[in-house]
Amino acid sequence: MAAGGAERGCGPGSGGVALLGLAPGAPRCPHGPALLFVKTSQGKEEGRRFYACSACRDRKDCNFFQWEDEKVSETRLAAREEYNRSHQPSFTHRQNVERYKDFVLLPLSKRRFCQECQQLLLPAEWEKHSDHQFLCDISTAQLKSPSQLLCPLENKKTNAQYLFADRSCQFLLDLIIDLGFRQVLSVGTPRLHEMIQSKASQEEDFRVRSLLLDIDFRYSQFYTEDEFCHYNMFNDYFFGGEAARETCRKFLYRDNGERVIMVTDPPFGGLVEALASSFKKLMAMWKETERRGHNNQEMPMFWIFPYFFESRILEFFPSFSMMDYQVDYDNHALYKHGKTGRRQSPVRIFTNLTPSMVVLPVEEGYRFCTICQRYISSGNQHCEICNSCTSKDGRRWKHCVLCKKCVKPSWFHCNNCNSCALQNHTCEKTDAGCFVCGKAGHKRSTCPSLSRTRRACKADKKAKAENSEESKYAVKRPIFSRKKVKNKKKKKKKRPDFAC
Repeated sequence: MAAGGAERGCGPGSGGVALLGLAPGAPRCPHGPALLFVKTSQGKEEGRRFYACSACRDRKDCNFFQWEDEKVSETRLAAREEYNRSHQPSFTHRQNVERYKDFVLLPLSKRRFCQECQQLLLPAEWEKHSDHQFLCDISTAQLKSPSQLLCPLENKKTNAQYLFADRSCQFLLDLIIDLGFRQVLSVGTPRLHEMIQSKASQEEDFRVRSLLLDIDFRYSQFYTEDEFCHYNMFNDYFFGGEAARETCRKFLYRDNGERVIMVTDPPFGGLVEALASSFKKLMAMWKETERRGHNNQEMPMFWIFPYFFESRILEFFPSFSMMDYQVDYDNHALYKHGKTGRRQSPVRIFTNLTPSMVVLPVEEGYRFCTICQRYISSGNQHCEICNSCTSKDGRRWKHCVLCKKCVKPSWFHCNNCNSCALQNHTCEKTDAGCFVCGKAGHKRSTCPSLSRTRRACKADKKAKAENSEESKYAVKRPIFSRKKVKNKKKKKKKRPDFAC
């Protein structure tokens, strides 16, 4: 999982690439409408705008690119449409539902799953997959737990499927039930959806229902069109068109007064701004279906994300607050509950519910702070100066009088930076000067001292060349300085790198 790099250099005040959002009539790639970006430089005007894939910020996964003002020929448009069609799943959702019905009727000995194609196989398809590895005797229990049957996708920026551990999944479901919610919109949370579906099929009095929205189309093999929608949370795109969007709208409609909550666990390398835009649209859809007249009310939501994204999430959702509960994952080496120090899971729950309502398990060390009116971790101590339980990472933080705030226990106040940081950090004021002469106001590349040195070296080289026999033949071929060669190589790079 990416640790904060997704937003670096993407702000309008810094150099990098800024996201402008989803523009009307945007071109499409296999992942739906592309997002509009702009190249930015500190202190300079905005650069040229361009479209890029909404879901894949690594061109190895999707190389779609188009300048905003670029004129695309009819031939190229036709080729693009053909490419998009060819990169769609081989079966539709409806076809997968019918295939599943046939699959469950097969005897256990004829139930096979192709591990290479990640597909349930009917007997007529065995020959086509004869050289692939497959699992046999797929049980009903396995079919009800597809997240354990399917191989997790692990692209950090697109669809990182680090699946909830049973501890966190069960906690979330218990919390949802205790809060009185009966409809769960599961956006990118397949394991929570799976647990709800399993309990609903086994327990007659279980009243919670779930709709899974996920970019992983493989789940369409196991769920009906009322249980799963192929969805891109980075551009609010339903691959199934208006029919799938209507399915979501109907699910959000509380016909019998059933309370709805959205639970989402996006890839940590995704752009917060793009995610927030999509989530607001889902909230607006919920508000349209709400007939009780609570115009100022937000759709209840649990957004599961690392604590170091707190400021970014609060920028788009000021009503949200971060809970201390550490969410852990089955298939991630570090994000595990119970570890100490920097190896603790940094993943938290952000919610617009009243913090005191979110009861955390006392048996795991969480306790209630009567002053903050919320549950906190065992290491979190209330600071009387800040008047808040200030720890974000589970450790006890300390108050810095000079910074006028609480900081991590491993940080110390730096008089040069006039702020707290790690003891062996690189001081910002030292970085502000030139590495050649040490003076402020310019960098090494524009240092006057370096320029004088380069001019002297060039003059010396020129004098030597004039006195050399080789200079007679040098005029027959062009001579490029190292600097010019570098500039020439840079010109070959036509497209801006937007993986900021």
